[in-house]
Amino acid sequence: MRVASYFSLVKFAHTVFALPFACIGFTLGILQPGMEFSVSLLLKVLVCMVTARNAAMGFNRYLDRRIDAMNPRTASREIPSGVLSPRNVLVFVAVNCLLFIAACSFINRLCLMLSPVVLTVLLGYSSLKRFTALCHFGLGLSLSLAPAGAYMAVTGELAPAPLIVSLIVLLWSGSFDILYALADEDFDKRYGIRSIPARLGRKKAMILSGFLHALVVPLTGVLYFYIFKDTDMSFSASGSVHWIYITGALLFSGLLAYQHCIISPSDLRRLDAAFFTTNGLASVIFAVFTVWSLLAG
Repeated sequence: MRVASYFSLVKFAHTVFALPFACIGFTLGILQPGMEFSVSLLLKVLVCMVTARNAAMGFNRYLDRRIDAMNPRTASREIPSGVLSPRNVLVFVAVNCLLFIAACSFINRLCLMLSPVVLTVLLGYSSLKRFTALCHFGLGLSLSLAPAGAYMAVTGELAPAPLIVSLIVLLWSGSFDILYALADEDFDKRYGIRSIPARLGRKKAMILSGFLHALVVPLTGVLYFYIFKDTDMSFSASGSVHWIYITGALLFSGLLAYQHCIISPSDLRRLDAAFFTTNGLASVIFAVFTVWSLLAG
């Protein structure tokens, strides 16, 4: 029961948002000259992903425990409801931070050196809603570290392709977090919580989210060129390889558009479907088709 409570605390199923993009970064890394696939390294990257996310989500729940208790939508969460104590959650966060740093130390020196910076971003984004309506992009930045970090774990350096993937993740996730915040618009206004819906209102927030999601589409095109360039894949290669990626990018873009079609300023009944189901499916589809195209080439 206690283990299940911690899984619920960190919304483990939401790992589907960042993990597929980490797989893209990892695949881009192993395809670089002199690099090769390693099960051991893949497991270390997965440990980093899980422990970093556990620390971030656990700290978010700890820091927001009083806000969550006042909000009817979140009052049933583990800390406000008494399922887990604040002290135990803080210990959980500390343990995961230590495990993350330890896993980084077994990957390479650069990952170890940057691990405190990563934890600062992951733990720091939870406090942004107290200071700025741009807090949604703090979450986006946190998730965007996954593909760049996975690539760096393999190669020990950064390159344009994984950074473009990270930019896609930042805009994509920051934008869907704006939509998710629509559910708390009235609460945020009442208690002075900073968010774009509370600042701009529901309609303008949805327009901004849609505009930022629209920016993701040309970025998938930019990534297309860098994928073939960085993997030494000639544009005269099998056309099917190109269409694998293009198909994935079109499906991904279509799902981004779809989530804006199933909700409106006057009807948020399908907000959960727009947030979790649609975006979870979008991330998996884009990663599967992108990794497939890379390996097929």
